[in-house]
Amino acid sequence: MYTRLLTPKWVFLHLLVTALFVATFFLGYWQLSKAEAGGGAVNWSYALQWPLYGFMGLWFYVRMVRDELSRDPDADDPGNAVVLYQRPRIDTTGDPELAAYNAYLAELNERALGQRSSNGR
Repeated sequence: MYTRLLTPKWVFLHLLVTALFVATFFLGYWQLSKAEAGGGAVNWSYALQWPLYGFMGLWFYVRMVRDELSRDPDADDPGNAVVLYQRPRIDTTGDPELAAYNAYLAELNERALGQRSSNGR
């Protein structure tokens, strides 16, 4: 279960989040030292904001890890229920002009799909 969090992508994210979390406290300490040296109210507010940014980022990261652990790993694999193309239904009831126009659009669609498949795509 936890082996999904040991892939190279996740290890990189763990290291990045740890480094950024620690960096926010160093930035908060730096801003606090500027504020104590007479920097003003802006430096005092930044001294409080940097650690809050760190905790906010950590909170989002923990949520992302929890979502990854609760996710079904086989859900990403396409199954037989995937519909790549569904032929449009043509409404033949009601307005005959609308039905003719819908038939014309369906014919254009079929031609475009036929050309696309004959080009090897």
